Amino acid sequence: MENFRLVIITGMSGAGKTQVVRAMEDMGYFCVDNLPPMLIPKFAELCAQSGGRVSRIALVVDIRGGEFFDTLIQALEELEKQGYLYEILFLEAADETLIRRYKETRRRHPMSPHGRLSEGINRERDRLEHIRGRATRIIDTSDLSTTQLREKIATFFAGELEQERMTITVVSFGFKYGIPLDADMVFDVRFLPNPFYVESLRKKSGQVQEVGDYIWKWPVTQQFMERLSGLVDFLVPNYVKEGKSQLIIAIGCTGGLHRSVFVASRIYEGLRNKGYKVNVEHRDIKHNILEGEAGC
Repeated sequence: MENFRLVIITGMSGAGKTQVVRAMEDMGYFCVDNLPPMLIPKFAELCAQSGGRVSRIALVVDIRGGEFFDTLIQALEELEKQGYLYEILFLEAADETLIRRYKETRRRHPMSPHGRLSEGINRERDRLEHIRGRATRIIDTSDLSTTQLREKIATFFAGELEQERMTITVVSFGFKYGIPLDADMVFDVRFLPNPFYVESLRKKSGQVQEVGDYIWKWPVTQQFMERLSGLVDFLVPNYVKEGKSQLIIAIGCTGGLHRSVFVASRIYEGLRNKGYKVNVEHRDIKHNILEGEAGC
C-alpha cells in the first residue's frame, strides 16, 4: 500500500474542521465528512483496492455522529488489524474562541442544542479526551487565521512538492471576444509588434516558429517578457503560500492569434520548467481560423 495515506480529522466543534477539509480537497485528498466510524475499515479497503486512483483520503469524524462516534476506537483497532496505517489530526481551540465563533455564525452546538454553549463545549471536551490522546497531530486554532491554518495543513499533508498544491492555467485570448471571466490576472500585449501586418504571417498562429521569431526580435518584446516573467516568478510562490488552489493568468491581444498566443506559451514553458502544475489554453485561435483573419 505504497503512497496510501489515510488522515482522520476530528476535534472540537468550531475548531476549523471545515477549513481543513477544504484545504485537503485542494491538495487532492478524497474527503468524506461525518462518515460513521464503523464504515472506516471497509472504506479504507475499497480505496486501497482502487489501483492507486484513490490513495490520499481525509475522513472527518466527530460528535455529530452521535452514538456512532463511540465506535471510533473500535474502528481504529480494526484498521490496525488489517494493516492500514492512519493519522489522526485533532483540532481544538480555547473556550472563549469557540464561543465567539458560534455566536458569530449563530449555530447551535451539537452537544447543547437548547442549553448554554459553555456546557456543550465542556461535555464535548470530556467525550473527546480519549481520542485526543491518540492523536498524531494536535492543532490549536485559537489564534490562527484561515490562511495560517491552511499553511499548517499544507506543511503536514501536501507532500513533497509544494507546487502541486496549486493548478495554474495560462490563457491566451482576443479582446474583441471578451476577457475570460475567471481570470485572476489579465495582461494586455496589444502594444507589441503585430504579425497581422506581415502578409506571410497574417494567418499563422503564435505557435508557429516564424511568427514567434518575428515577435521576439523586437527589443520591446524581450524587455516586456523579462519584466513579466519576473513578476510571475514573484507572485506564484506567494499565491501558493497563501493557499490559493487555482490561478488563471490571461494574456490578451486584439484577436487572440499571434501575440497573446506567443506570450502565453512562453509563460507556460517558464512555469512548467520550474515544476509547477500548469496548463495552457489558446481560447480564440479557433475564431481566427474560422474567420480567416488574425486581427491580433
